[in-house]
Amino acid sequence: MKGFVFHGPGQSAWEEVPDPAVNEPTDAIVRVGAVTICGTDLHILKGDVPEVRPGTVLGHEAVGEIVEVGSDVLSVRPGDRVLISCISACGRCRYCRDGSYGQCRGGGGWILGHLIDGTQAEYVRVPHADLSVHALPSALDSKDAVLLADIFPTSYEVGVLNGRVRPGDTVAVVGAGPIGLAAIATAQLFAPERIVAVDLAASRLEAAKRLGADAVADAREDPERLIADLTDGLGADVVIEAVGVPESFELCTRMVRPGGHVANVGVHGKPATLHLEDLWIKNVTITTGLVDTYSTPTLLRMATAGRLPTAQLVTHTFPLDRMAEAYDVFARAADTGALKVVLGGQPHDEVALPAA
Repeated sequence: MKGFVFHGPGQSAWEEVPDPAVNEPTDAIVRVGAVTICGTDLHILKGDVPEVRPGTVLGHEAVGEIVEVGSDVLSVRPGDRVLISCISACGRCRYCRDGSYGQCRGGGGWILGHLIDGTQAEYVRVPHADLSVHALPSALDSKDAVLLADIFPTSYEVGVLNGRVRPGDTVAVVGAGPIGLAAIATAQLFAPERIVAVDLAASRLEAAKRLGADAVADAREDPERLIADLTDGLGADVVIEAVGVPESFELCTRMVRPGGHVANVGVHGKPATLHLEDLWIKNVTITTGLVDTYSTPTLLRMATAGRLPTAQLVTHTFPLDRMAEAYDVFARAADTGALKVVLGGQPHDEVALPAA
């Protein structure tokens, strides 16, 4: 088969790779039907995630069809259409029993496209399949469903829920890329008074307005002053960091009110300064986190009912074999206007096992 392979910082290719096989009785092999690219994949290509070894197939989000399962897999069978979660869960370790699947110590957590071959390929092996794939209703389109593999549960759990968004809050979202836009969409479930989006790109600020932001601010034009003006000088109740660079994190800590919450979602490749000389007295709560995906079944039901604006986030589609072009378009979002790019998505009339 072919897959998109990481060969080191700045080096990658769509090339022949070995077919996956069932290695454990809890594995499933999935024929990939639709896949997307995450900002985390760009961080990997920059060298920000050194745990990813050269030769690894990237990707941790996909929709596809089960073609083979191990003997212990009970929840899905060949022919089922499924969502592949970005997080795998053994279901047995201490963290999984608490629903903290992202911290799984039984061979799960974020492993696809990180510690093992991922989803940006024609086929993928999914460990711990019973808890790591979700059967999809026929009513949910693949290019919509694939957004529930990562960005919606990440934004909802690590941003909105960790940030404790409540009715009447002022919520600032720093970074209006896909994660930030999904945070804007899901924050509205809790009826905040206002949502303010901050970004450098005018196209992304326009997208934030379409997704429900009440105000937008160019990151170069003193967004702190806008937040202060809107809140009588207090600051935002909740600030969600959705970029992953030191400047954006430090901006978030300056925009939050005393007693407020900063929820960091962005993937950071460099140290950021924590100004405790200013923050120690402000009763500020700062949370970080890797998504657990415990909310995925709920979000799937909402998407199926048309309650999540998934389609509005997909700006570009490509065939699966144009992976390098899709990466280029996604990486140059300021020029291309890309939000989420989806590859594949064409229906499959038949399901075939990969050649031995």
